[in-house]
Order: sequence, then C-alpha cells, then structure tokens
Amino acid sequence: MAGRGGHAVTDLSGALQEPWPDIRLQREAVGLGMWFFLASEVLFFAALFCSYAIYRSFNPEAFRIAAAHTEIIYGSINTALLLTSSLTMTIALRAATAQLRWLTLVCLGATAVLGVAFLVTKGLEYRGDIDEHLVPGPGFPLTPPATAIFWGLYWIMTGVHAIHLTAGIGVVAVVMTLFWRETIPVQGSTVEGVAIYWHFVDTVWIFLYPLIYLAGRS
Repeated sequence: MAGRGGHAVTDLSGALQEPWPDIRLQREAVGLGMWFFLASEVLFFAALFCSYAIYRSFNPEAFRIAAAHTEIIYGSINTALLLTSSLTMTIALRAATAQLRWLTLVCLGATAVLGVAFLVTKGLEYRGDIDEHLVPGPGFPLTPPATAIFWGLYWIMTGVHAIHLTAGIGVVAVVMTLFWRETIPVQGSTVEGVAIYWHFVDTVWIFLYPLIYLAGRS
C-alpha cells in the first residue's frame, strides 16, 4: 500500500471485491454500472430541458425578459468553478490509476472544495433571487405572466442540479476518507465511477448555463 510519501502501490488485493476475478473486470463493471445509472439521470434532465424548450418556443419574449433578471456573474463564477473541478477530478483519476496516494487525495479534496464553493455561490444567488421576489407565486414582479414559467423551471432545474452536486461531494468525501484511512488502496477503479458521475453533473451545468443566463442576453 502507498506510504505517506505517495509512493506507488503494488498490492491491490484489498481493492478486489467478489465476484470479480481481477481488478480489470471490476473496473469495467464499475464503469458500466455507472453509465447505466446515468442513463436514467440523462432521461430525467432531458425531460426538463424539453419542457424548457417547449415553453420557450411558445413564450420567447417572456423567457427573454425573465432570463435578463438572472445574475450572470454568479452563473459565470459557478461555471468556472465546475470546469476547474472537472480538471482536478481528471487529475485525481490519473493519479489514482498510477497509485499516487497523496496526489489523489489532494485533487479529490480540491474537487470537493470547488463543489462546496459552487453551492455557497449558488446559495448567495438564491438569496438575491428571493430578495427580488423572483419566486413564482403571489407578488411575483415580472410581466407578462409567462415569465413565471421561466423562473419556475429555473428553481427546479438548478435545485435538482444542486442536489446531484451535493451527492457528488458526499461520495468524493467518502472515497477520500477510505483512501486516507487506508481502508482500501488507492486505485483507479474506485475513483472512475466517482469521476464519471462528477463529469456528468458538470456537463448538465454546461447546458443549464446558456439556457438560464444567456437566453435574455443574446
């Protein structure tokens, strides 16, 4: 197992779980299982995106007015944070594959911190939105009425994304803890499933950013 100095590990027997005969097959199974899971998540987000597209096609001007009231600075900061987190997660996967314990831990930690920074920034944005009463319901300040549809979708899509990101941060924290305590050896098959999920969450945001923040500014 890797020492405190981050040297490569040669014994991966502790990472092999039943019923897999070797690490290669286990790693392929982890990746395949995660892709099957993400297929259902893609369908879920696709339904939200289709709803957005349909309502926007019927109310283009209302959506333009509504989107102009989003905070593009917050959205841009969060986009930069998630893109950077994808980089650190990629490095973590490479490091884990090479069994570089300390580099893996550092990059996983950086990924989790960037994810938390995203949630904090999003929380500040939500507070501003609430202060501006940009929540569909009594006292909603924008007209025409169809602007409320945009903001309803805004809260649903960004809220669901934040839940997925929170789950991702939790998984990263668990994997870090297992590596730190040397409960399991540092190896790529453990990190690969986490990396696939993290990149999926980042990709969803890449689609959300132009739909939410650029629609009223194009």
